[in-house]
Amino acid sequence: MAIHNVSNMNQILKQFDAKDWTKSAEIEGFNANDFKALELPSAGGTRETFAEMLSKSLTEVNGLQVEANQAMQKLASGENKNIHETMLAVEKAEIAFKSMNQIRMKVIDAYKEVMRMQI
Repeated sequence: MAIHNVSNMNQILKQFDAKDWTKSAEIEGFNANDFKALELPSAGGTRETFAEMLSKSLTEVNGLQVEANQAMQKLASGENKNIHETMLAVEKAEIAFKSMNQIRMKVIDAYKEVMRMQI
Protein backbone atom coordinates (compact mmCIF):
# COMPACT_ATOMS: atom_id res chain seq x y z
CA MET A 1 0.00 0.00 0.00
CA ALA A 2 2.40 2.68 -1.21
CA ILE A 3 1.63 6.36 -1.14
CA HIS A 4 1.19 7.13 -4.83
CA ASN A 5 0.68 10.87 -4.46
CA VAL A 6 3.88 11.97 -2.71
CA SER A 7 4.68 14.31 -5.59
CA ASN A 8 1.21 15.82 -5.26
CA MET A 9 1.81 16.34 -1.53
CA ASN A 10 5.18 17.97 -2.29
CA GLN A 11 3.54 20.33 -4.77
CA ILE A 12 0.91 21.31 -2.22
CA LEU A 13 3.53 21.95 0.46
CA LYS A 14 5.55 24.13 -1.93
CA GLN A 15 2.49 26.31 -2.54
CA PHE A 16 2.33 27.38 1.10
CA ASP A 17 4.99 29.51 2.68
CA ALA A 18 5.01 30.70 6.28
CA LYS A 19 6.45 34.06 5.19
CA ASP A 20 3.45 34.66 2.93
CA TRP A 21 1.09 33.80 5.77
CA THR A 22 2.78 36.29 8.08
CA LYS A 23 2.45 39.03 5.47
CA SER A 24 -1.32 38.57 5.43
CA ALA A 25 -1.66 38.32 9.21
CA GLU A 26 -1.71 41.51 11.17
CA ILE A 27 -1.15 40.73 14.81
CA GLU A 28 0.16 43.30 17.26
CA GLY A 29 3.62 42.53 18.57
CA PHE A 30 4.28 39.79 16.04
CA ASN A 31 7.55 39.67 14.17
CA ALA A 32 7.79 37.71 10.90
CA ASN A 33 11.31 36.59 11.89
CA ASP A 34 9.75 34.50 14.67
CA PHE A 35 9.16 31.77 12.07
CA LYS A 36 12.91 31.25 11.77
CA ALA A 37 12.64 29.36 15.05
CA LEU A 38 10.62 26.72 13.18
CA GLU A 39 13.56 25.88 10.93
CA LEU A 40 15.23 22.65 11.96
CA PRO A 41 18.98 22.06 11.74
CA SER A 42 19.85 19.19 9.43
CA ALA A 43 22.92 16.98 9.32
CA GLY A 44 24.79 19.17 6.81
CA GLY A 45 24.58 22.25 9.01
CA THR A 46 21.98 23.85 6.74
CA ARG A 47 18.51 24.54 8.04
CA GLU A 48 15.35 22.96 6.70
CA THR A 49 11.82 24.18 7.14
CA PHE A 50 9.00 22.16 8.65
CA ALA A 51 7.50 21.62 5.19
CA GLU A 52 10.81 20.25 3.87
CA MET A 53 11.16 17.95 6.87
CA LEU A 54 7.58 16.75 6.43
CA SER A 55 8.12 16.17 2.71
CA LYS A 56 11.31 14.21 3.38
CA SER A 57 9.53 12.08 5.98
CA LEU A 58 6.68 11.30 3.58
CA THR A 59 9.21 10.24 0.97
CA GLU A 60 10.94 7.94 3.46
CA VAL A 61 7.63 6.33 4.49
CA ASN A 62 6.74 5.86 0.84
CA GLY A 63 10.13 4.23 0.24
CA LEU A 64 9.50 1.77 3.07
CA GLN A 65 6.07 0.96 1.61
CA VAL A 66 7.61 0.30 -1.82
CA GLU A 67 10.32 -1.92 -0.29
CA ALA A 68 7.68 -3.93 1.58
CA ASN A 69 5.64 -4.38 -1.61
CA GLN A 70 8.73 -5.54 -3.51
CA ALA A 71 9.65 -7.96 -0.71
CA MET A 72 6.13 -9.45 -0.78
CA GLN A 73 6.25 -9.80 -4.58
CA LYS A 74 9.64 -11.53 -4.41
CA LEU A 75 8.35 -13.91 -1.74
CA ALA A 76 5.20 -14.68 -3.72
CA SER A 77 7.14 -15.29 -6.93
CA GLY A 78 9.64 -17.58 -5.21
CA GLU A 79 12.60 -15.27 -5.94
CA ASN A 80 13.17 -14.85 -2.20
CA LYS A 81 12.48 -17.68 0.23
CA ASN A 82 13.31 -15.79 3.43
CA ILE A 83 9.99 -14.97 5.06
CA HIS A 84 11.73 -13.27 8.00
CA GLU A 85 13.20 -10.50 5.86
CA THR A 86 9.84 -10.00 4.17
CA MET A 87 8.01 -9.75 7.48
CA LEU A 88 10.60 -7.30 8.80
CA ALA A 89 10.16 -5.06 5.75
CA VAL A 90 6.36 -5.21 6.07
CA GLU A 91 6.43 -4.45 9.80
CA LYS A 92 8.88 -1.58 9.30
CA ALA A 93 6.60 -0.06 6.68
CA GLU A 94 3.53 -0.58 8.88
CA ILE A 95 5.14 1.08 11.91
CA ALA A 96 6.35 4.01 9.80
CA PHE A 97 2.90 4.46 8.27
CA LYS A 98 1.13 4.30 11.64
CA SER A 99 3.60 6.82 13.09
CA MET A 100 3.08 9.14 10.12
CA ASN A 101 -0.69 8.84 10.56
CA GLN A 102 -0.43 9.70 14.27
CA ILE A 103 1.71 12.74 13.48
CA ARG A 104 -0.87 13.77 10.88
CA MET A 105 -3.64 13.51 13.45
CA LYS A 106 -1.65 15.59 15.98
CA VAL A 107 -1.02 18.30 13.36
CA ILE A 108 -4.72 18.38 12.47
CA ASP A 109 -5.67 18.59 16.16
CA ALA A 110 -3.17 21.44 16.66
CA TYR A 111 -4.59 23.26 13.64
CA LYS A 112 -8.14 22.88 14.95
CA GLU A 113 -7.03 24.16 18.36
CA VAL A 114 -5.41 27.24 16.80
CA MET A 115 -8.52 27.90 14.72
CA ARG A 116 -10.66 27.80 17.90
CA MET A 117 -8.52 30.46 19.57
CA GLN A 118 -10.09 33.85 19.86
CA ILE A 119 -8.03 36.90 19.09
